[in-house]
Amino acid sequence: MFQQEEYDVIVVGAGHAGCEAAAAAANLGSKVLLVTMNMNTIAQMSCNPAMGGVAKGQIVREVDALGGQSGIITDKTMIQFRMLNRSKGPAMWSPRAQSDRMRFAEEWRLTLEGIANVDFWQEAVLGLIVENDTVVGVKTQLGIEFRGKSVVLTNGTFLNGLIHIGEKNFGGGRAAERGSTGITEQLKELGFEAGRMKTGTPPRVDGRSLDYSKMEEQAGDDVPSKFSYLDTPALAKQRPCYITYTNAEVHEILREGFEKSPMFQGRIKGLGPRYCPSVEDKINRFADKDRHQIFVEPEGWSTVEVYVNGFSSSLPEDVQYRALRKIAGFENAKMFRPGYAIEYDFFPPTQLSLTLETKRIKNLYFAGQINGTTGYEEAACQGLMAGINAHNKVHGKAPFVLKRSEAYIGVLIDDLVNKGTDEPYRMFTSRAEHRILLRQDNADLRLTPLGYELGLASEERMELVRQKEQQTQEVLTLLGKFAIEPHEINSLLEELGSATIHEKTRAVNLLRRPNVELADLTRVLPGLTLALAPYRAEALEQTIILVKYENYLAKEHQQAARVQELENFVIQGRLDYKAMPALSHEAREKLLKIQPETLGQASRISGVSPADVSVLMVYLGR
Repeated sequence: MFQQEEYDVIVVGAGHAGCEAAAAAANLGSKVLLVTMNMNTIAQMSCNPAMGGVAKGQIVREVDALGGQSGIITDKTMIQFRMLNRSKGPAMWSPRAQSDRMRFAEEWRLTLEGIANVDFWQEAVLGLIVENDTVVGVKTQLGIEFRGKSVVLTNGTFLNGLIHIGEKNFGGGRAAERGSTGITEQLKELGFEAGRMKTGTPPRVDGRSLDYSKMEEQAGDDVPSKFSYLDTPALAKQRPCYITYTNAEVHEILREGFEKSPMFQGRIKGLGPRYCPSVEDKINRFADKDRHQIFVEPEGWSTVEVYVNGFSSSLPEDVQYRALRKIAGFENAKMFRPGYAIEYDFFPPTQLSLTLETKRIKNLYFAGQINGTTGYEEAACQGLMAGINAHNKVHGKAPFVLKRSEAYIGVLIDDLVNKGTDEPYRMFTSRAEHRILLRQDNADLRLTPLGYELGLASEERMELVRQKEQQTQEVLTLLGKFAIEPHEINSLLEELGSATIHEKTRAVNLLRRPNVELADLTRVLPGLTLALAPYRAEALEQTIILVKYENYLAKEHQQAARVQELENFVIQGRLDYKAMPALSHEAREKLLKIQPETLGQASRISGVSPADVSVLMVYLGR
């Protein structure tokens, strides 16, 4: 036996899910073993070198607020930051950072190595050790058995991974890395249902061979923000990205390769991500479009490698190369490696509980792409939650589950467990019915108290939340008392196209107007500027949102409270839904399979109607 007689948590896989799972469990006090096939690819950014984006950025901030690491590591290694959707309401604001791919992976490894409770082992895991329907360890390729009280599987695209480039295909979990065999086959023998999914990646090119003068420069924000609520380093300089476009000639060359396309010829069986299609899929599905946008993204501060975002492809490498060279700015492009598609095994997540523990095998948790999701951010938050719950389970603590009204993380896991997915699941703001409550600016207020109670969020984080809450309340009070005379403000109001005032008015009432911002008021009111000077920007932003969206927020809170009534009704034990003839046939089938824990969870299962929920309420004596 190596390292230790028995671990509290064994994490298999060191991608974004595995890293967060290992860090969370270890920081909570569990003794953790992180097993990976290659120590040099810990936290590898397999696809685009970026974190965040629409809804994804909210998830990274939630992971950070709970005490996770992804936000801190992104802040330390980013080369550009942009807040997306600033022209829309605050529920849509989404942070996104371009990362230095090599530095990101290095920082994650150094972070994990700095956690005393984390041990490492480099080798392939071939199977689980299961006794009495409970996982008790893993077995490696060398035949070594590591015993553990719980196991978290975060295998990414490695389970029976198959890479496709044109008519060629070969086993692999990622370019130049072998796949993993054995685990899928064993889980099937244990009664799990498995499926196949597909994802893809674009070619990488030599940035020295590109002509950026033919492209549109996409700079970062003038005043870049960050992900972590802690005092991580500010971004002092940034690298630009660029935008260019495909054209009719590019499309024609790509069409020539369709007869060798593994996707169009049926060699790929798994379903790919609907919202991140390959370039050949785009020109096939949107034949009326004469061009598609290409984002040219540097992979780091110093490297010349460039990621061609928007050109994901599994066409033959020569077709990719010829087509690339017809894009403006790419006329002399040198390719580092072609794009490819990859098929891999996943396990429909309806086989999990809301803690991400499997229903069939106790103390076994799944996180990341093994659950049918796509994206670093979606994987990271699942890893965090699986790590927390694995730790809690083996230490006799209560499960940790986030509600849909508490976090995008709660929405994601609830969707997976109750609805399942037959295509790679990606988070969008539209998936969250309470998204005005789940903003990127208030993730700390929502979740840090919960992370602090768990023991994962530090005292430093909690103190920052207390200060933010206190300052926000003080600013609200100040704005409610600060009186403005007509002569002080009317010229500004006319300039803004807002109605003038005829009597002394409180600042808070003017701020409620949609076309009046706090910056407008401070521009012409020296007294207000002076009064607000001691307050942090985060508190001021929070105050503005609370004032402008007061009525909407109140309605959302009321709606969330009504939904919570169903969530509070716990379904005790396993019910025999077959014995409830008043339920629809589909409802009986779905309820029997998923075995919801509350009436609220039952109401969100696809195929369970409001009438079925009423039947359940009567049956349970509601």
